[in-house]
Amino acid sequence: MITKEWIRDKNPCAKALKWWDKKERDPMKILNLLMKEKKYDWANWFIVRIMTYAQYVNYAVYAAEQVIDIYEKKYPNDNRPRTAIASAKKCIKNPSAKNKHAASDAAYAASAAYGAAYDAAYAAYGAAYAASAAYGAAYAAFDVASAAYGAASAAYAAYGAAYAAFAAGAVYAASSATYAVASAADVAMKLKILKYGIKLLKED
Repeated sequence: MITKEWIRDKNPCAKALKWWDKKERDPMKILNLLMKEKKYDWANWFIVRIMTYAQYVNYAVYAAEQVIDIYEKKYPNDNRPRTAIASAKKCIKNPSAKNKHAASDAAYAASAAYGAAYDAAYAAYGAAYAASAAYGAAYAAFDVASAAYGAASAAYAAYGAAYAAFAAGAVYAASSATYAVASAADVAMKLKILKYGIKLLKED
């Protein structure tokens, strides 16, 4: 069960804490309620904080894999984000110090790829956020300092994936209709990732 002390320990924003007060205490019911109210970013923040290490790294990897093709279409010869995802996967199977160190190195390489794509041009934003999702996956696997930090990185990967889906559709949009389509892609991606996360929790 989720207690007020548990929630406060995770440092949510004041608005989220107020929303949670007097709500459900069962984690799955909280998730379902957040999704019903379309609070997808809050649901993403919450879900990684109730996952085990293997679950949230798996979740982060899944998120990154949904959009890695956006980056690779823009930069077909740059394998840094793909390497970051592969490094994170190794940590799911074997979270050894060696594998985590490799994930750390891959995360920083993916971060550099993100920075380069972001600086290149507005048209590259979708690719940039796809790279950031890969960075989040590898950094979640590295799990620097604490499980909470790794969980935050997993949440960042999911956010990066959803934003990549949005940015890929929104670049150079000529009309509000195009932005509406991009926004729908963003919501669809968030739902897809969250549903995968719920599946992971149920499998445990």
